[in-house]
Amino acid sequence: MASFKLCISDPSSGKTFQKEVKDSMASPFMGLNIGEAVKGDSFEMSGYEFLITGGSDYCGFPMRKGILGMRKSLTIYGGIGFRRHAKGIKKRKTVCGHKIHDKISQINLKVTKQGSKKLAEIFGKESEGKPGAEEAREAKPKEEKKAQPAEHKAEHEKPKEHKHEPKEAKEEKKE
Repeated sequence: MASFKLCISDPSSGKTFQKEVKDSMASPFMGLNIGEAVKGDSFEMSGYEFLITGGSDYCGFPMRKGILGMRKSLTIYGGIGFRRHAKGIKKRKTVCGHKIHDKISQINLKVTKQGSKKLAEIFGKESEGKPGAEEAREAKPKEEKKAQPAEHKAEHEKPKEHKHEPKEAKEEKKE
């Protein structure tokens, strides 16, 4: 049957968590649209409520609100599926419809109601950032540039000879 990768964003902490749902846990998402609410009880997130904010299909095309059907190729000038680099630029892009179906692979969710446990506790990611990153920063302080001895500096800082010297200067050097 269907399986989805859920990208759950928590606006209170600013973090995103990922969860894979398959078969019976994925069935509550089938037929829902972007902008609809979902209760977390159906996929082991009791007490939470989520808002569907978007997603993408198995080929990576983004879901766009207001599009009927599976996929459409549109001439768009901004919004989902297109980054505008200059004002007035339009481009033909392919996007998915707003309804979740079996060809959708990723669903983006936003927390609208918190449950009893925090998301970090549920997913087991209580540490900030990558594991061990803070210890690595403490163990390896920034290295200072070593001071070069005066003799060594002088060798590298020889005055450069100019290619286009006046003829008089060249003659003086020869003598």
